[in-house]
Amino acid sequence: MSEAPETDAARIAAIRLDERSIVRWTPQVEHERNVAVFDLLEENHFALKDGFPGPYEVELSLREANVVLDVRAEGGRQAEVILSARPLRRVIKDYFMICESYFDAIKGASPNRIEAIDMARRGLHDEGSEILKDALGEKVGLDRNTARRLFTLVCVLHLRG
Repeated sequence: MSEAPETDAARIAAIRLDERSIVRWTPQVEHERNVAVFDLLEENHFALKDGFPGPYEVELSLREANVVLDVRAEGGRQAEVILSARPLRRVIKDYFMICESYFDAIKGASPNRIEAIDMARRGLHDEGSEILKDALGEKVGLDRNTARRLFTLVCVLHLRG
């Protein structure tokens, strides 16, 4: 489990992805996961609403058609935050397609083409993070950057071979 320095209680201090939920693991996926985890632990805002205070340890996994956040804190306190992956399916599928185009483009496309694809990729990433933030909104308070990084990790879990 990756850990962040201890400071604010409304944050994720450690995060782990359920390795059993990940089907395909490429160097690009490994890189995206590592960057998202590092950035998330460096700076995030995450607080259970109507729950116990953090800092939190979170395990992110897939269970059937749901994204599951197993949230733990000191003293053995635990909560599961479960949300349907259905609202994210289309944007995740589109995001994967544009990422494949981006990785192909960086091998030899013009800088203008790479930039255009990257802008589309970022737009889909923003859309996905907003959907995730809204879906978690009743149970978890989080900021935009935390939602973006969690969306990246949710995408990693949705990869299929």
